[in-house]
Amino acid sequence: MRELKGWMKWLVSICLVAVALFHLYTAIFGVFQPRVQRGIHLLILLPMAFLLYPATKKSPKDRPSVLDVIMALLAIAPPIYLMLMNDTLNMRMELFDPVSTVETILGWINIVLIIEAVRRTVVPAMAILIGIFFVYIFIAPFLGGIFYSKPMDLSRIAEINYLITSDGIYGSIVGVTATFVAVFVIFGAFMQNTKTGEYFTNLAVSLAGKSVGGPAKIAVISSGLFGSISGVAAANVYATGVFTIPLMKRLGYRAQFAGAVESAASTGGLLMPPIMGAGAFVMSEITGVAYVHIIKAAVLGAIFYYLSILMRVHFVAKKEGLRGMDDSEVISTKQILKDSYQLIPLILLVIFLVIGFSPFIAAVYGILATFLLTFLSKETMMTPAKLWDTFELSGKNLIMLAVSCAGAGMVISIVTNTGLALGIASVIQSWSGGVLLPALMLIMVTSILMGMGMPCTPAYIVAVTIGGPALQAMGINVLTAHLFVFYFAILAEITPPVSIASYCGAAIAGSDPLKTGFEAMKLATVGFIIPYIFVFNPALMLNGSFLEIVTLVIVVLYAVITLASAFRGYLHRVLTKVERSIMGVISAALIIGSCNLTIMHNMAVQIAILASAVLIVVLYVLARVKKSSGGTAATA
Repeated sequence: MRELKGWMKWLVSICLVAVALFHLYTAIFGVFQPRVQRGIHLLILLPMAFLLYPATKKSPKDRPSVLDVIMALLAIAPPIYLMLMNDTLNMRMELFDPVSTVETILGWINIVLIIEAVRRTVVPAMAILIGIFFVYIFIAPFLGGIFYSKPMDLSRIAEINYLITSDGIYGSIVGVTATFVAVFVIFGAFMQNTKTGEYFTNLAVSLAGKSVGGPAKIAVISSGLFGSISGVAAANVYATGVFTIPLMKRLGYRAQFAGAVESAASTGGLLMPPIMGAGAFVMSEITGVAYVHIIKAAVLGAIFYYLSILMRVHFVAKKEGLRGMDDSEVISTKQILKDSYQLIPLILLVIFLVIGFSPFIAAVYGILATFLLTFLSKETMMTPAKLWDTFELSGKNLIMLAVSCAGAGMVISIVTNTGLALGIASVIQSWSGGVLLPALMLIMVTSILMGMGMPCTPAYIVAVTIGGPALQAMGINVLTAHLFVFYFAILAEITPPVSIASYCGAAIAGSDPLKTGFEAMKLATVGFIIPYIFVFNPALMLNGSFLEIVTLVIVVLYAVITLASAFRGYLHRVLTKVERSIMGVISAALIIGSCNLTIMHNMAVQIAILASAVLIVVLYVLARVKKSSGGTAATA
């Protein structure tokens, strides 16, 4: 991102603060009509993409080029036309009434500028992907079978991407970004600028710093807390990794492993309720499922994801004899409790969401609480200058999200209006022979491929547009289908060869990016398993009786422990190769068993699972008592 100077810096700063204040205003007093709300959103943010992001590495770093200024000015025209013509456009019959020459020209200007903005602000890969879908429109009439689509002229292509408010640039996806997501981005900026992110790290240090392998556990805990709010895995890696990765290396962890732990933990933050990197709001809009139901369904999967990484780093630390942090390096419990007020906004947010307030109101109260609490400390006090910087940061954080969601909206429009989604669903059903497991595996691969190199929200949108219809055609519940695709679109961030989060972790750790990516993927193995359990056993989404949920939790917990043991070769002691193989077989059996409802709903099996859990707890307590008694006797 450019560091502008002079009057241009102030102009851009005013625009960024203005767009943040606009979204905060509409969150409090109500949103405008779709074209107006989304039009203002992109009217400011799209030009900012050209003024702040250089076109190439050789472009000026302190000022926009002449071409950048021209593009920024051109980007203003399409949304202004939509807002001025809003009433007229509301009365037209979509896909039937003719599209004027002016609308066609403005539509194509908007399309080209969005693709270029995506190339600059996100990654070239996403711009190329969008371009491929536009190429498909032109070649589809010459394709046979399920990939055939009727010819579409330039005016109609402009219409489906520019004039319609259900899909396209100004469609429902950008609508979510311009309403719910925007206000949570502002909330995240407030928390970031009031040292709440730093408090998350300090809390993690206090909880796990002195334990065996403490630095790695700090990375897991702090990244999970911060990642849910940050919304971008790569940003999360840099926010927490600059502290945790050097600390892990200093206390004995391999550079590659340190980078992988931070990458896997940071990526998992996007799966962690209550915010899930804003993905939950987009999912709620697409599925029509209430936000509270989505975070309730996702909570157990996220907990097991992080528990599995904690088990891995714990076993590595025990096996290699890695110590924790010194007492002098750990934040005192007294200081943690003193600063715990910084968690109040997040707690209020969850409470308001759970008791039924809209995400808008919950986020606004969270922002207000954050603002008021800053005055409890001179270090965090929100002065006018700091308040301006916070709103400016909010605007900057919205740029990439706005243009990437607009690009994803165009993909959805093309896939929907050409029938490509149904074609892909037919191919998946045909290749899988109508059998669910192979179909799930094909959709998993598709979701990962679609998500590589893309931010989580547009990655999920594109992936679910293609994979979602196939899953629902096979009878999968809509929320289950979306969570299945969501997981793999997110895990693409750490899946080689294009694992952006892993590359960031490797850059900080000074390790090989590809090897770090594979290490991170191994650490996140449970994340690749959880979506399958979602599909085959809804109890993991808290959809079942109390007994069904409890027994499944126990079985999955056993699976997480044995899988970590098999991967790391440790369980109370170093394991032999044969013992590791046995652990691997046990974990596989437990995972398969957890997906079999006939087994899991059998009363005798449920009683046996509960009894085993009670027995393990009793044996553990007796062992601790015996160890404590032995230590006392030895001292005497």
